[in-house]
Amino acid sequence: MTSKLLLQAIGKYVLGLLLFGVLLFVPAGTAFYPNGWLLMAVLFIPMLIAGIILIFKNPSLLKKRLNAKEEEKEQKSVVVCSGVMFLAAFIVAGLNFRFQWFLLPNVAVIVGTVVFLLAYAMYAEVLKENTYLSRTVEVQENQKVIDTGLYGIVRHPMYSATLVLFLSMGIILGSLFSFGILLFYIPIIAKRMKNEEAVLEEGLEGYKEYKSKVKYKVIPYIW
Repeated sequence: MTSKLLLQAIGKYVLGLLLFGVLLFVPAGTAFYPNGWLLMAVLFIPMLIAGIILIFKNPSLLKKRLNAKEEEKEQKSVVVCSGVMFLAAFIVAGLNFRFQWFLLPNVAVIVGTVVFLLAYAMYAEVLKENTYLSRTVEVQENQKVIDTGLYGIVRHPMYSATLVLFLSMGIILGSLFSFGILLFYIPIIAKRMKNEEAVLEEGLEGYKEYKSKVKYKVIPYIW
């Protein structure tokens, strides 16, 4: 572990906290937006724990996860679309609370929170299973195909986890409108996976055979 990596991790974490706060509470017109605080708690507390574990157990994986600069041209448009989607979803959630357009019942928020935490646990398991899990689309040196655990069920379990994570965010925020906006993540990851699989087939030995073995990308028997 280097001090540079630690400072980078702390900087991105603090920046993320501040950005979320601005996007949620400014449109809400108040700091008293319970759903906003709930989302930040269930998102950033586990993130802090996971970051601390990676710093000591697997700093190389943490470094990969902190690097979000895409080299693939097709992925750059995916990053932009994802950013616009999140901006719209969080701002609309804040406005939804401010003007009391349509607030989801507490029971829906509770269910959404439980689903979010389960998906977070799945995301952590994916990180544990695949030490090559970069945030960018690339084939790394000495990378091998992972075909066990969750990777024996679907080819992209990380996207399975993030799909559930992102959709449940709208529910936690109490906004059906935000949930609808976050549904755009489905075509966004479809585009990302199309390019990612082309890169992996070309550069990762054994990936074509893996595709024939594990048929589904994200959801067993569906997608």
